[in-house]
Amino acid sequence: CRELFHSPWVPCSVPGPFPKRGRLSDRDSPDNAKRQRRVSGSPEQEASLEPVGWLQPCGCAQLEEIENLPANDDQELIGDFSKPHLLPTVEGKEPSLKYISPGTLAKVLSGHYSSSIGRSVVVDCRYPYEYEGGHVKGALNLPLQRDVEKFLLEPPIVPQEAGKRVIVIFHCEFSVERGPKMCKFLRERDRSCHEYPQLQYPELYVLNGGYREFFSQCPDYCEPRDYRPMEHPAFKEELRKFRGQSR
Repeated sequence: CRELFHSPWVPCSVPGPFPKRGRLSDRDSPDNAKRQRRVSGSPEQEASLEPVGWLQPCGCAQLEEIENLPANDDQELIGDFSKPHLLPTVEGKEPSLKYISPGTLAKVLSGHYSSSIGRSVVVDCRYPYEYEGGHVKGALNLPLQRDVEKFLLEPPIVPQEAGKRVIVIFHCEFSVERGPKMCKFLRERDRSCHEYPQLQYPELYVLNGGYREFFSQCPDYCEPRDYRPMEHPAFKEELRKFRGQSR
């Protein structure tokens, strides 16, 4: 201990280790702290400088690691923190979720990322009558939580080639409510089935703007090539029924 506290990094006047933190005493009150700052060279002032001495000897490697923390933010990694997200993302409603543009989804469907993606699953969270009126080619219509559990977790989807990714992309009509909620649900259920941070589906996305925006920009990737809104006047009874089942 004597060698540690007389190292060049710490002022020689420091008598020993920091006192343990305890209850706030009168000496530590804000008014008393102001008075202490006015007294040059007081023991309290020297003690307040001690943390500086502790920060300096961490070494260049540790300082570089600290400086690089913002660039390695976990939010930029997939759910199991194993690698960065493959697809470029855009700003969306929910900061905790990753959103992709209609153009990016079209690239996924056209095989642009086939060298990295083993399986891509598009989950259409709209109600069946909306899906039947027009949907993304190859999309699964999973409007209820039990549907997601059945088709994605019992059993889970695995990549056809080892080392490749499985990505899941959720959407609804506008990707404002049903799509983001289902994306969160899958992540929560996936977490509950694995030891943290392991996941079956670590890479989840939400289609920004939903099917409405995708159909307006990429109609060639829709079948039938049409768009049926949720509040279509001819499907009021179906809307009432599925809203009840979703609660």
